Amino acid sequence: MNRLSRRRWITTGLAAIAGGTGLAAAAGLARRYGLVPPDHGGLYGPGETLTYSAQRLLTRHSLAREFPRDLISKAPFANGPPLKDPAFQRLQAAAFVDWRLAVDGMVARPASFSIADLKRFPSNSQVTHLACEEGWSYIAEWTGARLVHLLNEVGVHPEARYIVYYSMEPGAWESIDMADALHPQTFLTYAMNGSDLPVGFGGPLRLRLPRQLGYKSLKYLNRMTVTDDLKSFGKGVGSVSAEFGYSWYAGI
Repeated sequence: MNRLSRRRWITTGLAAIAGGTGLAAAAGLARRYGLVPPDHGGLYGPGETLTYSAQRLLTRHSLAREFPRDLISKAPFANGPPLKDPAFQRLQAAAFVDWRLAVDGMVARPASFSIADLKRFPSNSQVTHLACEEGWSYIAEWTGARLVHLLNEVGVHPEARYIVYYSMEPGAWESIDMADALHPQTFLTYAMNGSDLPVGFGGPLRLRLPRQLGYKSLKYLNRMTVTDDLKSFGKGVGSVSAEFGYSWYAGI
């Protein structure tokens, strides 16, 4: 069976089972093909599994809509005050010259990168929509390096499945699968609307995932860990957002 016909068969099976014999049976089919999210347990687990597996099968290579620059929002919403952590404020006072993004885990060459290092990767821009689960949104131009360039630099092991990423904001972390990590619109963003990324919007570095809700585009990024299993991170459901009841996979 070729890849496309197999994908159609799995997708059709998931939809039919979900509509006929229930979400739990659809989740069983998703497990058979390794399409189970880390937050698959609990009352809403089968629904989370169906959402994640269906989107992975149907939209793995799809692109988020990009907009013309004349639609950039005039007054984007920063969502909260700038970070007040003392260590962060010391870095900010020195114009972030000592800030680093550390990358470890299942990589051949663990390393850390300054903003200047990241700017030496090919620069890319996208004008995309950031949508928050709370109902507000805005369109902005985001400029940075594709995450895939950094992952190639450190040499990700072939068995790796997830990227766990951390903020300088205490307790804030998320994770994504390799499909999103390698996606061409997943950016290590260091500029917004033609200027350095403002601190209120997550500067000096923010991970930008336009195909997921805003909480996955974590602010104040400073560390990434490559792994094949999320069970040992936090409560084992893939992110601090999922620990508080949000979906681990927040596809839009």
